[in-house]
Amino acid sequence: MTLLAHISDLHLDGSERATRRATRVMDYLRALPHPVDALLVTGDIADHGEEAEYEEAAQILTAPFPVLTCPGNHDARPAYRKALLGEAPEHGPINQAHHIAGITILMCDSTIPGRDAGRLDAQTLAWIDTTLTARTQDTPALIAFHQPPVELHHPLPDSCMLEEPGDLADLIDAHPQVAAVLTGHAHTAAASTFAARPLIVGPAITWTLRMPWEGDQAADRDQPPGLAFHILDDDRRLTTHYRVVL
Repeated sequence: MTLLAHISDLHLDGSERATRRATRVMDYLRALPHPVDALLVTGDIADHGEEAEYEEAAQILTAPFPVLTCPGNHDARPAYRKALLGEAPEHGPINQAHHIAGITILMCDSTIPGRDAGRLDAQTLAWIDTTLTARTQDTPALIAFHQPPVELHHPLPDSCMLEEPGDLADLIDAHPQVAAVLTGHAHTAAASTFAARPLIVGPAITWTLRMPWEGDQAADRDQPPGLAFHILDDDRRLTTHYRVVL
């Protein structure tokens, strides 16, 4: 059994509010009596893509367990690489594979610089295929990125979701070890399906999306930050529990 925590959309911008909310969630995770195997952070770590925001993120996200990240549409690849990953500030996709507690976790870059919508480009799709092919089908895998590949029935995230999702669906069909797809971006905890797999959208740290039937104002800034706990059992069955941190 593998236990993963999942957060998204910190939007660190140097404000006391953003810092406080992200710190509160990390303090909660670090204080758990039974630590998670890893924390997944599915994008929009920074709000403006500035180096100082990633320097703050690196401090806040420090933990005694692995912290796995991928960029979102508010992130900037060069500053992200330099200040968060300690790498050369290059412009190419930031794709990372991790092997945690017997599973493969692919943190993928679905960003299109200058746009809110996402796409897994040919380079990233080839990397996913090669990485999964290199592992046996007995090793379960999770694929994580920022923009959801299906409609969530709100005009805001649905206007900037993952483009050309069929390319990813075809790839997943060829790799039966993929147990689920994990995303962020929508600022709401949500569960659906994609390519006959569970699709889980992590809640946001910064603010919560108010659905159309809840009112006209999209951003609910009074809701506490949320997170998800994912349990992947030996039968490759994913169970998700959502929490808010008061």
